[in-house]
Amino acid sequence: MRLSRRCAQIYAFGALALLLTGAQAPAQAQDYPTKPITIVVPLAAGSGLDSLVRLYADKLQRSLGKPVIVENKPGAALMLAATAVATAPADGYTLLVSTSSAMAINLVLYKKVNYDAVKDFIPVSFYVKSPFILVVNPDLPAKTVPDLIKLAKESATPLNYSSPGAGVAQHLSVEYMKQRFNVNMVHVPYRNTPQSITDIVANHVQLGFAEAGASLPLIREGKLRALAVSSSTRLPTLPDVPPFAEAASAPDFEAVSCHMRFAPRATPKPIVDKLHAEMDKIMRDPEMQQKAATIGLLPINPPSIEETEKYLASEREKWGSLVRKLGLEGSQ
Repeated sequence: MRLSRRCAQIYAFGALALLLTGAQAPAQAQDYPTKPITIVVPLAAGSGLDSLVRLYADKLQRSLGKPVIVENKPGAALMLAATAVATAPADGYTLLVSTSSAMAINLVLYKKVNYDAVKDFIPVSFYVKSPFILVVNPDLPAKTVPDLIKLAKESATPLNYSSPGAGVAQHLSVEYMKQRFNVNMVHVPYRNTPQSITDIVANHVQLGFAEAGASLPLIREGKLRALAVSSSTRLPTLPDVPPFAEAASAPDFEAVSCHMRFAPRATPKPIVDKLHAEMDKIMRDPEMQQKAATIGLLPINPPSIEETEKYLASEREKWGSLVRKLGLEGSQ
């Protein structure tokens, strides 16, 4: 009899615990947020990534009813910000914006990474692709991608291409092209984006994949010739320039950086879902899409969190295998 009464008490306690747990989850989303939210950005204020974050942070602040603070934490090839957020409380009040460089490429490129991109983070929203533009010096006798590939294969001396450094997305994008089309080109690494683009204009190097924001003014002035964009769709700001996939008859070719917002992995699911839903509404706003396109970015309707996880896994495999193939694993 005692045993039966004890079992009944344990059962009742367990049922109450389950009931309370079930009631707590919706409350977390319903009550959230109760204080300011901080979004940590891995680049300096004024960059394209930062500018877009500030645009949607304002909208997020209005919809959630609490301040949304943008904190710039540049350094360590975007990894300083990621490291800071990886150790932050998993309560939805400290979020990270980052790209495929910090969440895919750097994991293989660097000897030491102080966070685990898979175990430490969950992607709350994948909202923008940042494509590159394949640009050449106007004196180069190549007006299309097939022209460039043919020239590279037939040239007595290899063409030179620039990037802001070994292992960065622009460097790997050209290497991806080289391997796909079996062409030989020589990499000339620079310390920053402006210098790498300026030397294409000066014809010290012949070509490169360049960030849209940095190269668009030079393209419009005729100082650079744009052959293709690295995304699978056209850039609204360059509607006459085809995607590389179309220009080279390579349907699966895409080499972009992605802008995603992350939360610490242990953040309660109701809060993650709420943040995802809010960002989905924001990025479907035509005004927001127009502002993103104006600064050379490709806004997208955020896919589900599960789809984003799969996309990130494929990006890690794609760029990680290329870094290893180039012998750059642990080189930084």
